[in-house]
Amino acid sequence: MSLYESARRHALWMLGALAVAILFVAVVERFFGHSSLAFGIAIIGLVAANRQMLSFNCPRCGKNVFFRGIFVVPWPNRVCGRCMLDLTDTSEK
Repeated sequence: MSLYESARRHALWMLGALAVAILFVAVVERFFGHSSLAFGIAIIGLVAANRQMLSFNCPRCGKNVFFRGIFVVPWPNRVCGRCMLDLTDTSEK
């Protein structure tokens, strides 16, 4: 599996985790009223689910595929922004 495909799967995983976190907070607020604790649990869960993001680095130069300059974006690059390596190709490592 290519680096891009792995990073893409992580992005989709995070989209699902975000949906679960939003639903969790909504359900807690519906049944128990406003709760900062539920929001905190959702945030900690999202941070824990996203811990793998920092491992998606270009095999040639080490640049993370989710970073565009100093900004982090929710979808990975298909081509490395630094060395222009095609990250969809599984043959070159």
